[in-house]
Amino acid sequence: MSEHNNYTIIGPGVMGEAIIAGLIKEKDVPAQRITAAGPRLERLQELEQKWHIGTNQDNVAAIQKADVVILSVKPQKLPAVMSELHGKLPPQALVISIVAGATLQNLAIGLDHADVVRAMPNTPAQVGEGMTVWAHKLEPGGDQHQLAQQILAALGREIFVEEEAYIDMATAVSGTGPAYVFLFVEALIDAGVHLGLPRRIAEEMVLQTIKGSVAFYNQNQSHPARLRNQVTSPAGTSAAAIYYLEKMGFRTAISRAIWAAFTRSQELGKGQDHQDPEKI
Repeated sequence: MSEHNNYTIIGPGVMGEAIIAGLIKEKDVPAQRITAAGPRLERLQELEQKWHIGTNQDNVAAIQKADVVILSVKPQKLPAVMSELHGKLPPQALVISIVAGATLQNLAIGLDHADVVRAMPNTPAQVGEGMTVWAHKLEPGGDQHQLAQQILAALGREIFVEEEAYIDMATAVSGTGPAYVFLFVEALIDAGVHLGLPRRIAEEMVLQTIKGSVAFYNQNQSHPARLRNQVTSPAGTSAAAIYYLEKMGFRTAISRAIWAAFTRSQELGKGQDHQDPEKI
């Protein structure tokens, strides 16, 4: 990554700050090369004090010298932002959107800009352990591709896909995935408390169990069913618990939840289809 690139993050929320942190801590981007733009002055002041970056409440002014523009606004806010920036981006600028449902075509038309990357990170990016899936229609392996890859790698692991359709799938699996994990963690802790464990002890037990299970899986690289069978003795406690989970439709509930997230991601994209930038 060139130390002379200027970065503008439009939408300085949780994910916007995660990108700022990743650029500074993981890629050694000078803070003075980063600008956060958004309407809330108090939020901009908070980021300025914490990260010593530049800030601007005017999106158009914030992108004037940008080499990279990162869109991290809510899907409902994107049409207004695209209308504001339509035809005003520096010609050489790379645009990276992490807006759920926003397709490459809609971004290119809405911004009147060709060099666009669509990415879907997740919240563990805040601690450098994110999973980002991304796609574009740029030159494969070109300078812009490599720049985007380096930026997204600052958030954790990244996977480039040639088929944009995979982004909606990634949104449902990894993008929304932390919510499923946190809900499962919460349920396990509450169940332990219900049994009579102090909450502090239940939390420590559950978190270490999940952490250890992931580490064990990474080390063995076996199919999850094989690892599960290793801890499921005939007529044992695991067998009883798994029987009940299967009886209650555990797998089906997860599958349907992910399908619902996938469908919603597609709906968000369709809601932005074929919009005339002059009428947004």
